[in-house]
This record gives sequence, C-alpha cells and structure tokens, in this order.
Amino acid sequence: MNPFLADIRAGLQWELHRADPVRWAKEALGFSPDGWQADLLRSPEKRILLNCCRQSGKSTTAAVLSLHTALYRPGSLILMVSPSLRQSLELFRKLSAFADRLDPSPPRTEDNKLSAVFENRSRVVALPGHESTIRGYSAPSLVVEDEASRCEDEIYFAVRPMLAVSSGRLILMSTPRGCRGHFHKEWTEGGASWKRVSITADQVSRISRDFLEQERASLGDWMYQQE
Repeated sequence: MNPFLADIRAGLQWELHRADPVRWAKEALGFSPDGWQADLLRSPEKRILLNCCRQSGKSTTAAVLSLHTALYRPGSLILMVSPSLRQSLELFRKLSAFADRLDPSPPRTEDNKLSAVFENRSRVVALPGHESTIRGYSAPSLVVEDEASRCEDEIYFAVRPMLAVSSGRLILMSTPRGCRGHFHKEWTEGGASWKRVSITADQVSRISRDFLEQERASLGDWMYQQE
C-alpha cells in the first residue's frame, strides 16, 4: 500500500477508535461487551454508579474504559482506588493485560506493579484505600473506586475535590453492603447527577441458572441478594 494512503488509513482508524470505545474494544482488544457494558463505554456521563453482581464484568469494563481514556486523551491521569492495594492491583493488571493485547502494544516510559506511564504522558496509578495516599494527586481525568461499598467514606471525601479543576469522571462500582456508606447514599440520595447501572446475576448470560439456584440454597436469600 502507498505509504501516504497507509498513514491516512491509520489516522482514520485512530479517529474512529477514539470516538467509539466499543468499536475499539471489539477491533483492537477482541473484547465484545454485553449491552450494558457497551452503554457504559459510550456514556458521556461524569458520575457513574455501578451496582453490579459478582462476575458481572464491571471490573473488566472499567479496565477497558480506563485504558481507552489513557490512550486517547494524552496526558490523562487515571486513579484506581479500592479498600486494599491488592484489589487495586487486580484492576490495574486487567488494564495492563488489555494493553498487551494491542498490536503494537502502546509504548510505556514507566511500567511497574503499581503504575504505568504511556508515551503520550498518560498515567495510570493503582492506590490502596487510605485517605492519606489519595491527597497527593490532583486533576485526574478518571477515578475508579472499586468495591466502593467497602471503601471508607474518607477516601471518597478526599477524591471529590480533586475533580474540580479537571472536570474528571468518577465511577463508583460495587456489590451492595447494607444501607450505609457513601455508595449507598449516592445510590439512594445522590440525585440526577449520577448515571445508575444495576446488573443482577440473572442478567449475566455467563452465569448459569443452575449455579444461581445452588448459591441461593447455600447462602440464603439475604446474602444471595447482596452478592
């Protein structure tokens, strides 16, 4: 192919993938999202609550969205927060695994177990759930709080002000944990500023009905509904 035409084609593909994260996920990552995942990837909303069952794919979707933000918004800061560093690292590893699927894999000027800096100056950082570790960062493009119902409220209160200048996005995702904490409060009282997504296990095609019936019998109704 003519080099000039190849450059035009590559530029067009870059623009198409920048504009549509779902197309990018399918064509570049080989990831075909469920309907609700596609809706989330394309959503322009700045505040998103994911109240989703275990194994629904919420962490995978957040990792895909985080990587798309890092690659197509140069200079972005993406923070991944959860109750423990181990949990934050799991989310970060999913992002890294998706980055390694790309051909070519995007160059990284820094790459370790806790963070990655891409050649376009975007940075992804995994953080433990301690309020003191959050305050050192400012103006993130995206903050993902995993297991939000189990994160201390002080973490959430530390995150909110850092989004003021960047007008960054905030995603709280979790399974429920009773009627307490900032995740429950925002879900029930947060108003129209939040996009709310609720996915129960019977809506996930990858989870069999037989498994769910066994779990309900074993866990009991209350714990089954929560998980």
